[in-house]
Amino acid sequence: MLVRDAMSTLVLTIGPAHTLRQAARLMSARRIGAAVVHDPDTCGLGILTERDILDAVGAGLDPDAENASGHTTTDVVFASPAWTLEEAAAAMTHGGFRHLIVLDGDGPVGVVSVRDIIRCWAPARRQAAGAAL
Repeated sequence: MLVRDAMSTLVLTIGPAHTLRQAARLMSARRIGAAVVHDPDTCGLGILTERDILDAVGAGLDPDAENASGHTTTDVVFASPAWTLEEAAAAMTHGGFRHLIVLDGDGPVGVVSVRDIIRCWAPARRQAAGAAL
């Protein structure tokens, strides 16, 4: 199975000036765990995750005063829609993260998470186990 089969095509893109509270509200409303941060000044893409927001709030930072830019991961590993789910899982395991931005050409076309991969693998594993009986 490929990343394109598992990824969410609902990509929340925010700017670096969004506050952490604004980002959290948008992520919560869409029930997603990560936002792509596009900085037009650097032409770069980064990612802001629920963990980044949780770490900031847990450290006592004000989510209304903190901007996404200060908490965005910018050394991002990007996935291709043609990667296998095994390749995506290996990249996540190696990097210690749970989300990959999926790029096709110059722009993001999706985000794949550990949950997306498990959702795809679980039925296949059950079917394989049932066939072995």
